[in-house]
Amino acid sequence: MAKKELTEKEIAECIPDLWMPLTTEQREFLVQNFTIQKFKKNETIYCEGEKPMHLMCLLNGKVKIYKEGVGGRNQIIRVIKDKEYFAYRAYFAEENFVTAAAAFEPCTICLIPMSAIMKLLSENNELAIFFIRQLSIDLGIADERTVNLTQKHIRGRLAESLLFLKDTYGVEEDQCTLSIYLSREDLANLSNMTTSNAIRTLSNFATEKLITIDGRKIKIIEEDKLRKISKIG
Repeated sequence: MAKKELTEKEIAECIPDLWMPLTTEQREFLVQNFTIQKFKKNETIYCEGEKPMHLMCLLNGKVKIYKEGVGGRNQIIRVIKDKEYFAYRAYFAEENFVTAAAAFEPCTICLIPMSAIMKLLSENNELAIFFIRQLSIDLGIADERTVNLTQKHIRGRLAESLLFLKDTYGVEEDQCTLSIYLSREDLANLSNMTTSNAIRTLSNFATEKLITIDGRKIKIIEEDKLRKISKIG
């Protein structure tokens, strides 16, 4: 993992939501407690059971949050997008990580010690409200994902995952191809199904001309129909 120092202006551009509420003195303190690290593709960022030490913010790249399930099969809990904060919930809960995080692709992440974050929170009510809001948003997303992954059938779960990836990471210049190229195993882990079921259902979607597949590239052709499949479950 390579480390790099940033200027105050660069830090402000990296974490504008965190930076804006701070006073000049608090910003100077944050600069002193701010580092960034680069992670290689598939590199572990933190492990389940580890003690949380830093607030993390993804500056570029893509990250998965996952948990090892029964039989060693991983379940992807959520994915992180640019400028999204993560890895802090466990610290607030006074527990070790119950999930793990890894890089889908090469990524750059900023790290701020949670001890520094706690000092800033004690001094800045607006910053505290920001984190309450973020945790509330994350809880709502988690609740919705739980229902989707447990109550929908395989077709509904896979359709929901494809749309989830589109809404999270967007599409390429053709406005159709997902801008993230997942392995079939990762797509299955995101959809709470076996890899063989993911491969078979993807193939069915392609046969029905809802999507086209080129290796790991997936192009959404009939988004409205996928949304209907996802909604019906």
